[in-house]
Amino acid sequence: MDKLINIFQSLISHKESEVVEFKKAENSFDFDDLGKYFSALSNEANLRGLDFAWLIFGYDEKKHEIVGTSYKNGESALNNLKHDFAQHTTDGQTFREIVPIEVDGKRILMFKIPASPRNIVMKWKGIAFGRDGESLKPLNQSKMDEIRHQTPEPDWSAELVPNATIDDLDEVAIAKARKMFKKVHSRIPAEEVNRWSTEEFLSKCELMVDGKLTRAAIILLGKMFSDSKLRPAVAEVTWTLRDEKQDVVDYEHFSVPFILTVDEILARIHNLTLREMPGGTLFPDTMKQYDDYTIREALHNCIAHQDYTLRQRINFVENPGFLYYANGGSFIPGTLENALATNGPQRFFRNACLCKAMVHFNMIDTVSRGIKKMFTEQMERRFPMPDYEID
Repeated sequence: MDKLINIFQSLISHKESEVVEFKKAENSFDFDDLGKYFSALSNEANLRGLDFAWLIFGYDEKKHEIVGTSYKNGESALNNLKHDFAQHTTDGQTFREIVPIEVDGKRILMFKIPASPRNIVMKWKGIAFGRDGESLKPLNQSKMDEIRHQTPEPDWSAELVPNATIDDLDEVAIAKARKMFKKVHSRIPAEEVNRWSTEEFLSKCELMVDGKLTRAAIILLGKMFSDSKLRPAVAEVTWTLRDEKQDVVDYEHFSVPFILTVDEILARIHNLTLREMPGGTLFPDTMKQYDDYTIREALHNCIAHQDYTLRQRINFVENPGFLYYANGGSFIPGTLENALATNGPQRFFRNACLCKAMVHFNMIDTVSRGIKKMFTEQMERRFPMPDYEID
């Protein structure tokens, strides 16, 4: 909270700009006007190469005075606002955060607005807005063209590793990849897949291009220590066991090849057998504390969608009664509601090459089914729903 207060103090020390807007909004604010500012600030942040913009309620910029706001008071009201907002924006985008803070005894509301994705114009109810100084206006054609002509972010996982060769790959990992490939692509005769050389197999999986290995190949199939060729990126999962007091009891670091080491990680989980008494019977059902699909899906998603350029480990923490996963990078669907409501495949993947290979090897799918299935599995087992912390 102190960090946000410092950000607020920094923002009010400067005048409004194309990426910062102050509103008194002491009691209310028009929903459509809020949407127009979201569109405008999101587009302007994109044009300036920023990750986000700010909209601040409860401050009178003209008088340089904190007035406070009661707008959407309460966590439930703010969550509903984020959900309602996503129904009217491009790709269902919504506020990254809406955080109330207290300054001089008065409530301030800080809206953190993500920049529109590269080459995508952010619209509100089908209309794109922008800023001309402090004025809010429909986005002019030149700015619209500038955004639309942007090239998409390059796929980090598809980049070639110049000093990597076949000798850097683990033979057992390649054998398992072939086995999984044949399972996924059952229409291709197994004998034909067996006849492919290692180079042919990797090329068909798009892990090798013109005889050079991609970063995705090292992540999934690389020998131990071959991840050094990905530096400064970090390809590592840390498993930690904590007790009831949150003290660390045990831990281990796991690296490439992830197609093999994920099984080693999952083997560390203390998956107890539970005996539940379903309604209407005295005979208990036995089931594992954690569903195998759910723990595997969450871990594979962390590997597939990690932003490796942030140089962070993937954290997998086993606590008494629950598992905690964390990976680096923004949540591409924007909100959990967007992920659950999507009926088709995600339009954009951070590591498209890595994701495609993991699909070939039966580790993930790319039709937005995984998160929904985790919720379904938990519901059918009458267990708590997964919680998502999107930072």
